[in-house]
Amino acid sequence: MKNLFPIFLLLSVSTLGFAQADGWTSFANTKFEAKYNEKAQEYFLFPEFPIDLKALVGKEIDLEGYYLPIDVDGDAYIILSKFPYSQCFFCGGAGPESIAEVSFKAKQDRFEADQYIRVKGKLKLNASDLEHGNFIIEDAILVSK
Repeated sequence: MKNLFPIFLLLSVSTLGFAQADGWTSFANTKFEAKYNEKAQEYFLFPEFPIDLKALVGKEIDLEGYYLPIDVDGDAYIILSKFPYSQCFFCGGAGPESIAEVSFKAKQDRFEADQYIRVKGKLKLNASDLEHGNFIIEDAILVSK
């Protein structure tokens, strides 16, 4: 049994590293604090991004999830959710760490509500602009639908 410990330790560390590569898992480590916004006269959740997530800024990540039919001006971006529409941040009580704003390199055909897609792009984090999401995938390409 003693000889199995190094193998177990190696597998544990490898699995932990793999889990951190998942966008949703990394986003879930973000802490949020409700702060009052004078201009909007209401409370908003502001993120405190963990160091390991900040290290991914500008790097390419894969993210898969459900397309949310949220009306955004000019179709400049879409919202991708870890959960289907009925369980999403806007409708079903999930947290802000479960959605990402995705802006594509090239114009995409319309998606269907709750269509499961996979994208790849560069991560950007947003802690203050209330007009955009906290987790943004820029220059994205559609990997699969």
